[in-house]
Amino acid sequence: MRLYRLESKIVALFIILIVVVQLAGFVAIRTAIDRNARSAISDELVVGERVFTRLLDQNAQQLTQGARLLASDFGFRQAIGTDDRATIASVLANHGARIGASMGMLVGTDGLIHASTLAYPDTDLQRSSLELVRRAGNGNGAAESAVVGDSLFQIVAVPIKAPVTIAWVVMGFPVDRSLVNDMRALSQLQVSILVRQRGNAVWTADVSSLPGPQAQMMVTQASRQPMDQAGATDLQIDGNQYRARVLPLARASNGQEAVAVLQRSVSEAVAPYQRLQLILLSITVLGVLGAAVASAVMARRITSPLRDLAAVAKRLGEGDYGEGLYIRRQDEIGRLGAAFETMRSEIASRELKISRLAYQDQLTGLPNRVQFSDLLREAISQAQAQPGTHCHILMMDLDRFQQVNDVLGHSFGDDLLRQVAVRLAAQLQYPGAKVARLGGDEFAILLPGVDLDGALAQAVQILRALEQPLSLQEQTVDLGAGIGVAGYPAHGESSEVLLSRAEVAMYTAKRKGSGVVIYDPAIDQSSQESLSLLSELRRALERDEFMLYLQPKLDLATGAVVGGEALVRWVHPEKGFIGPDNFIPFAETTGFIRMLTIWMMEKVAQLSARLHAQGLRLKFSVNLSTRDLLDLELPAAFAAILERHRLTPDALCLEITESAIMDDPARAQGTLDRLADMGFALSIDDFGTGYSSLAYLKRLPVNELKIDKSFVMKMAQDQDDAKIVRSTVDLGHNLGLRVVAEGVESEEVWFLLRQMGCDQGQGYFMGKPMPVERFLEWLPQWRAPEALDQSENVAI
Repeated sequence: MRLYRLESKIVALFIILIVVVQLAGFVAIRTAIDRNARSAISDELVVGERVFTRLLDQNAQQLTQGARLLASDFGFRQAIGTDDRATIASVLANHGARIGASMGMLVGTDGLIHASTLAYPDTDLQRSSLELVRRAGNGNGAAESAVVGDSLFQIVAVPIKAPVTIAWVVMGFPVDRSLVNDMRALSQLQVSILVRQRGNAVWTADVSSLPGPQAQMMVTQASRQPMDQAGATDLQIDGNQYRARVLPLARASNGQEAVAVLQRSVSEAVAPYQRLQLILLSITVLGVLGAAVASAVMARRITSPLRDLAAVAKRLGEGDYGEGLYIRRQDEIGRLGAAFETMRSEIASRELKISRLAYQDQLTGLPNRVQFSDLLREAISQAQAQPGTHCHILMMDLDRFQQVNDVLGHSFGDDLLRQVAVRLAAQLQYPGAKVARLGGDEFAILLPGVDLDGALAQAVQILRALEQPLSLQEQTVDLGAGIGVAGYPAHGESSEVLLSRAEVAMYTAKRKGSGVVIYDPAIDQSSQESLSLLSELRRALERDEFMLYLQPKLDLATGAVVGGEALVRWVHPEKGFIGPDNFIPFAETTGFIRMLTIWMMEKVAQLSARLHAQGLRLKFSVNLSTRDLLDLELPAAFAAILERHRLTPDALCLEITESAIMDDPARAQGTLDRLADMGFALSIDDFGTGYSSLAYLKRLPVNELKIDKSFVMKMAQDQDDAKIVRSTVDLGHNLGLRVVAEGVESEEVWFLLRQMGCDQGQGYFMGKPMPVERFLEWLPQWRAPEALDQSENVAI
């Protein structure tokens, strides 16, 4: 069963769900069993502690009763009275043997041991016995547990009275294995007696119901935990977990301790439930198997129709729309099958239409680009099969079609394209030649088996045919075309390469106005260089390689700085400083100038906002190109920049050349009107070098004229230039415009312009174009020239 199939996933999902549910139940039951077992063990240990304490008490009572029997013996008291120590020792030994005492002593009222069954009584035993006697006082006896050596003893002290206390009988009974075995027999608990000597942190096992190795493990565990206080703890012995309870038994003043550790195995406690767990596990396995079978059946009912649908979809993908699919079910899968069948029939219907549309231009009925590429590919294959055979294509683009479309409308343009298609088809000279419309006003002609001379002859004939005006809808239209020629095998061996190179030749013919151009690799080299420069310009904008320069503009009457003209310089990371003449014309040709204008506007606005914040209000000028004036989105872009920097339009001036305006006067007028309505000051740059009429200039919403520097630079030496400048100043003032002179390069020109009434000036005399920071340093250093005397003014 493959896991990526839907059927497998459904079965796996069901199995996973049932396994998860069963495992969750199994874990929950096991946890409950473990929790209940631990609770029962804790209760059992508490009860066991009471039972063990009771056993010790009963044992102590029996021993006390045996000692009292000895104390009441007349012969024993008589031996004490005569101080017959040999007899006393013999009686203590015999009586101790009868009652199970391992040692016996006679302690006098003076606190000294008068007789003992031990040749050399242990110091701990002597100390414990004397402490017990002192604690008993005048009572009827006392009993306690004490550590003697490495063992736990129960010691009882009984007074001998005649009728007053004349001595004490002390008997010692070891807590041995018989006691812990009795405890083990009464309950299921394991019992271990641990002792610890003074100054020693390690416990030792006295007696234990556990086997030797396990008892040693228990001692090791006990040494790692605090065992000197009553309470419950957990022990790990021989891989089994035990729940234990500690019962302190003895604690002497010298630090000796003894405890009883009651243990219950958790594994033994849960053992009765293991059968139940096995039953639950069996039920889980059976449930999983049943779920697997049920889910497999259900999954097959779901996936079988889906596999049929997939097979139909595959046939549809292969283009076979004939065989349908009918699923007789009332559920969602049945409705899916019905929808699929509807889709199949609709696709089959549309495919018939698409197959007719895919290879044909709907406007002219000619082959489209796709079919032309297939035809070209077939022609190249035929030429390759016959060595020495050629194949050429002509690609053409109509001249002035866009203007016709814009002026006379798209409907007229469509009719014009149909007429061109008919005329081209009528000019074909060679059998097998095909005309195709590639898109827009681009057409292509396939010339299979035709050499270069034949292709050129065909191109010339087409150009002559297009020179004849076309009459359409009572309009006469003159058209021309640029034709690019490329052929196999000279210019390429694939349809893509030939189409690309024919297009390159076509655009070269359009640009040069030369009619027909044959593809040449040098054309591609020039295109690649231009493309490389455009890429570098874009990278320069992204990497902030452009620098904003400013040339000061000054009031000629007062000498005050009123603003500056914003200019751009390019600092290339490898080529260094690049002057504007080396990239501005190319930027205007490619349209990149629009991005550069937005960059300059952003930088100038940023600088203006910075100076305004410092209380310095200067009006900076930004140059607009022909491309900018034709950009209908330019006013909105400028408005967004001003809003971002919180500036008003009157903070800036926009400069436009006469030639930029005259390229498309109507669109330029519209853009300038919108900019003027926003509040921008507009200036005609390089005035006097263009070909605009004064009547047209009068209609422009401009505020300023800038006299071209070619008239200003030599006006002090050339009277004709001086007359032109004076006339321009008077003209500007008569039109209500501010007049700015460019090219002020001497003090003499400065005063001559001021005498003529020119408002502002800029030039090398005041300052060359400089970076922004240098401009800000120059501002406070600028000093206007002092006025010439009267006689000198008259002479000028």
